[in-house]
Amino acid sequence: MKRSREKAASELFAALYPRLAGWCARLVDDDETAHEIASEAFTRLWARWTAVAEPRGFLYVTAANLVRDHWRKLERERRAVHRATTEATLLPSNEQADPSVRLLVQSLPERLRVPILLHYYADMPILEVSRLTGRKEGTVKADLHAARELLRAHLRRSLDHAR
Repeated sequence: MKRSREKAASELFAALYPRLAGWCARLVDDDETAHEIASEAFTRLWARWTAVAEPRGFLYVTAANLVRDHWRKLERERRAVHRATTEATLLPSNEQADPSVRLLVQSLPERLRVPILLHYYADMPILEVSRLTGRKEGTVKADLHAARELLRAHLRRSLDHAR
């Protein structure tokens, strides 16, 4: 029993780890951090192995949550550096907004961010996103639409500020 469990976990790791780590790398823009996040997702899956019905979905949702935590940490660090810099020197109050899509996705509310990450970055169909998030398909579609509209508006504002 234990042997087949280990074999199944090993096969799942071989099949999914490279893609999960690559997905994380696109989101965090750092290979080392991406591998740490992917490894942590697998560690958490292994701890709940017998209770998880959808291992792939569990891995991606867990990784998405870890990516969000990473982004939050970076944002806290960025704000701390900004505060320290602002206190040391006077900066113009009208900073340029970063139009990076990754940062814009990061700024979305979690309700909209998770479906975007799963559908567009993990290439999951809407039905699977619906199952993983516990939301109806129509709700997922509406959330994806709302997220795209917010991203479009943020991007427009960022580009307008850059001109």
